[in-house]
Amino acid sequence: MLFRNCAGGVVFYANHVLLIKNEKNEWVLPKGLIRNGDLSSDVAVKRVKAETGVEAEILSTAGETSYEFFSISRQKPVNNRIIWYIMQAKSKRVELDKTLNFKDGGFYPVVKALKMITYSQDKSLVSLSYKKYKDLKKEKSALAI
Repeated sequence: MLFRNCAGGVVFYANHVLLIKNEKNEWVLPKGLIRNGDLSSDVAVKRVKAETGVEAEILSTAGETSYEFFSISRQKPVNNRIIWYIMQAKSKRVELDKTLNFKDGGFYPVVKALKMITYSQDKSLVSLSYKKYKDLKKEKSALAI
């Protein structure tokens, strides 16, 4: 089995979350492979930008997920472990990189997004991250007063 470490972003803009639709018609979150000793946080920010054109800043960690699949091209099972970050976008503008085979994407209201997301662990991740995001926003505005 091939083990890969990845990083990604649960990106919010107000009460909307960023989702992308991949070549398998799955609604997922932006993520990418950690290579050459890169920091997971840097990979997460870069992949969000590369896949969606969205500039976002990390507010907090969100947790980890993992999944396994059989890679037809490699002819072996692969285990992806993803470190997730809660991020805040600077704007709602999305420009998908079609060369990466993304079919659709954008910011969707969290309630709607939870129904769209393909995988249950991603639904849980978004739900928990949204609660944490709202708490972080409350703390930030309380500190500003």
